[in-house]
Amino acid sequence: MPAGQLEKLYIVPYKTADYAITSIAAPPFFALINPETYTYRYKIEFCDTQAPGTSGVSLKFNKMPPQEFNFDFLFDGTGIIQGAIPSIVPVADQLDLFRNQVLYYKGDIHRPYYLKIHWGTLLFKGILTSMDIEFKLFSPDGTPLRAVAKCSFKGSIEENLRLAMENRMSPDITHSRIVKQSDKISLLTRDMYKDQQYYIDVASFNKLDAFRKIKTGTALLFPPIK
Repeated sequence: MPAGQLEKLYIVPYKTADYAITSIAAPPFFALINPETYTYRYKIEFCDTQAPGTSGVSLKFNKMPPQEFNFDFLFDGTGIIQGAIPSIVPVADQLDLFRNQVLYYKGDIHRPYYLKIHWGTLLFKGILTSMDIEFKLFSPDGTPLRAVAKCSFKGSIEENLRLAMENRMSPDITHSRIVKQSDKISLLTRDMYKDQQYYIDVASFNKLDAFRKIKTGTALLFPPIK
């Protein structure tokens, strides 16, 4: 895009959660005009169960819900916004196209589309969770001439990317490691559990006859510890 040229916010619908190019469901939907603001919301949930008769509680981490994203779309059928659309398109038709791409249930995938929202440095992947449409201007016969769609989205991330981002190394879940030439089970155990005293248990769990020299390429499982 040439420097200084206005870039419009647009949404691309996808059929699959991996947002693969081959799963693009329809051409991008471009905003008539860019939103003045948009809002991200992040939340962290903790377990706050408190025993009777106590004055406080140590909060334990539970989960991080998907991020929320909110902004408004303007739809105009007056023609006053020069260059936005090549000809005056009724607001009802603009809304139908918009809802078809971001809201409606699709029988071939048994759900609405996954969405990717682009604008400048903004790149949001998620799904629409709610839409409120406010009609603001009408012709003498009651036909809507302007509307605002107030949209809320929630983030949706592909599973492989989520696991890579979390990089879960906690000793309370099972891990797998491929033995390299210089690896020793005692050192691998120390790296995993921060304590190498469990190396005999790891060897037993993996049914190793000898653990001082393990064949390169062997897959070792490190079970959770209590």
